[in-house]
Amino acid sequence: MLRTQKGFSVGKFLFSILTILALVALFFRTEIQRIHHGLTLFDEANIVENMRNSNEHYLSRDVSAGNHVWPLEKGDTLILPENFDYHGERLNSEEYLHYTHTGSLLVLQHGKIRLETYYRDETETDRHISFSVAKSFISALFGMAVSEGKIDIEKKADDYVPSLKGSGYEGVRIKDVLQMSSGVKFNEDYADLNSDINRFGRILALGGSFDDFAASLENEVSPGTRRLYVSIDTQVLGMILREATGQSISDYMQEKLWQPMGAESDAYWVTDSYDMEMVLGGLNAVLRDYGRFGQLALQNGQRGGTQIIPAQWMQDSLKTDAPHLKAKEDERSMDNWGYGYQWWLPPATPEHPGVFMAVGIYDQYIYIDPARELVIVKLSGNPHYTDDEYDSVPKTLALFRAIAKASDAG
Repeated sequence: MLRTQKGFSVGKFLFSILTILALVALFFRTEIQRIHHGLTLFDEANIVENMRNSNEHYLSRDVSAGNHVWPLEKGDTLILPENFDYHGERLNSEEYLHYTHTGSLLVLQHGKIRLETYYRDETETDRHISFSVAKSFISALFGMAVSEGKIDIEKKADDYVPSLKGSGYEGVRIKDVLQMSSGVKFNEDYADLNSDINRFGRILALGGSFDDFAASLENEVSPGTRRLYVSIDTQVLGMILREATGQSISDYMQEKLWQPMGAESDAYWVTDSYDMEMVLGGLNAVLRDYGRFGQLALQNGQRGGTQIIPAQWMQDSLKTDAPHLKAKEDERSMDNWGYGYQWWLPPATPEHPGVFMAVGIYDQYIYIDPARELVIVKLSGNPHYTDDEYDSVPKTLALFRAIAKASDAG
């Protein structure tokens, strides 16, 4: 056996090094697993499965369902339209659902289930991550806190969260944060490994504080002058909500929304190392509970005569009261969509007036058509989402419009 000059065995030395590395790997096993999961999260072979097992890889907090489930009756069966048109392109609906790796699809009309389909081994009990669809849930909770007198949206973000002083959020009116008009500098490009949103995601995988990340951002333009989609704006709303109510987001949601709404299943939020919910996109729930929330929003926040989300808040949430918030004509870019209090407002058409949506990356949607009393939920794991330059969003809007027209037939 080869030895050093002092007689120390190279084999023993290597064994010691390997032992140390094994101990380090054991100690950091959770972090290594999270890193691996993060690196393979959007792999085509596993992406839909990964969308429905977040709590197996990340820290989480439960939101318990109550005992009084909102029943969803079966309505007349709606046949999915065979094709839909997208700016001169004719697409097959089933092929498109397959291409975008749809996990489940739900259509409610007049509060009844007209279509409910599951794909890629997803089931009615799977809790699928919402990504930015969660932002609209935060809007609802925010409206409740406002109605209780706990938050004044004309005040500044750092009035409620002093740790934001010295950051890009210091002196920023809460209403501007609600409308994605904080003026904070932020790169939301999911295809850019070093973007701000991906740096935030690494906190989830490696550990750290979402609060500290928010407090590290800087201002770029004057608040209230430009809409720039900044997911951390929603995270800041969560910080304000937590401080104003004295409760975690999960506990407040369970008490004020999830149980009163009549959810059928427990939900959960993924959290950071300090038990703070990833409110910008970390909600996980079953398909029909996303549908119930959409139905609640459709009904102006009311269920069975009980006002859950304040009616005035729902109405205000869908207004565009400044030029930079209003929708433009061409819906093929979300830059042209309108924006309210954490709700998307696609350009209206004569056949589809007043539609509003919750939209999450990799194709999560709640589509609400008040004129038809229609709610559509699509949960997915689209591996082509960034490669196709996010064109699945306006294409899915076209699909939903086709489903809406098909519902007119009864």
